[in-house]
Amino acid sequence: MIEAKLSQLNITLPETPAPKGNYLPCVRSGNILYLSGTLPIADGKVACEGAVGLEKTIEEAYEGAKLCVLNSLSVVKSTIGNLDQVERIISLTGFVYAQTGFRDSPKVINGASDLLVEIFGEKGKHSRAAVTVSGLPSGATVEIQMIVEVSG
Repeated sequence: MIEAKLSQLNITLPETPAPKGNYLPCVRSGNILYLSGTLPIADGKVACEGAVGLEKTIEEAYEGAKLCVLNSLSVVKSTIGNLDQVERIISLTGFVYAQTGFRDSPKVINGASDLLVEIFGEKGKHSRAAVTVSGLPSGATVEIQMIVEVSG
């Protein structure tokens, strides 16, 4: 059902990004998946980099947040085999690389939240934090971390 929804939305999940350090992309405890932070990676490189308000607009960062979610969903799928097993997106934490004093990180992270609800409907609604930071790995504009409940 979710795979059909992705197809209907003309979305193809990217290759699951490999960790760039001594950590796991996902840890499962019972029916809960704790995902490591994902960046807006496409074709093996950061596709959205630079600070919002300086090199990037809110709209560009919003799209970067969506790409982060797609990378996160790729991790989920590689962990459980099928996105139809997602029971609910529990929580999302979004980090936005922006100029000092930037107050619109929620507008950026809406890209991630909006896409999750578009894909999963009610199961995609989640708790959330949207935090402005002074830098992210590889100069990425946005990073997303999620907690997901799955069946079985």
